[in-house]
Amino acid sequence: MPQRPYIVGNWKMNGTRAMLSEARAIDRAAQRHMKVEVAVAPPYTLLHAVHREAAQIAVGAQDCHPGEEGAHTGDISATMLADAGAKFVILGHSERRMGHGESNELVRTKAEAALDAGMRVIMCCGETEETRNSGKATGFVLDQLRASLPEQVENPLESIAIAYEPVWAIGTGKAATVQDIGEMHGAIRTLLIDLYGEEQGIEIRILYGGSVNPENARELLGADEVGGALIGGASLTADSFMGIALAAGEIEDN
Repeated sequence: MPQRPYIVGNWKMNGTRAMLSEARAIDRAAQRHMKVEVAVAPPYTLLHAVHREAAQIAVGAQDCHPGEEGAHTGDISATMLADAGAKFVILGHSERRMGHGESNELVRTKAEAALDAGMRVIMCCGETEETRNSGKATGFVLDQLRASLPEQVENPLESIAIAYEPVWAIGTGKAATVQDIGEMHGAIRTLLIDLYGEEQGIEIRILYGGSVNPENARELLGADEVGGALIGGASLTADSFMGIALAAGEIEDN
């Protein structure tokens, strides 16, 4: 049975306690749109507070440390995040791969730690504009995913989601074409089947992220093999974020 569209908000380094009102509004709206699974990843400082406010939406984290505990000033382990109420963690985002120098190997160890802590992993992947223009985008993304995803995953269908976010489309206002999205998601689907088998790999949700907004959501989320969206700036207000969720629900109705 196909999974519901998965619409995830990544608040990035945004949000103070004043934004709890937006979290409450998102949660109330999500209760009215049960055909879509809605989740948000606030900054660490708001994670537990949003978790306490949420009746319908899942709350997750934007990163985790691969270790369980120890002398790692400023870091937070997957176990600590789960204890604070996190149900998932976003890993391998290009802003961490590029801004923090995270390797595929490091991302993979973080994913293993998150899964061991009982959280779902949203694994990000995506190419730069230079790689896209060189014609090597598909090979780059598949190599990145293959090196970042854990090989042994119990129940991958419930534990893993993929977020394809072309780096050149994140926060730029430029979204990939429906054809480009469908082709990349199709290639990712083939890889997931190869990694996790037909039964699990065929149903793992592949999200698209990169300048998605309420105006273009219906078109982008209607591309082949798109199972939802990872939303950045448009997730910071309930109106824009739930506008995208509503568009996803309308696609399911058709």
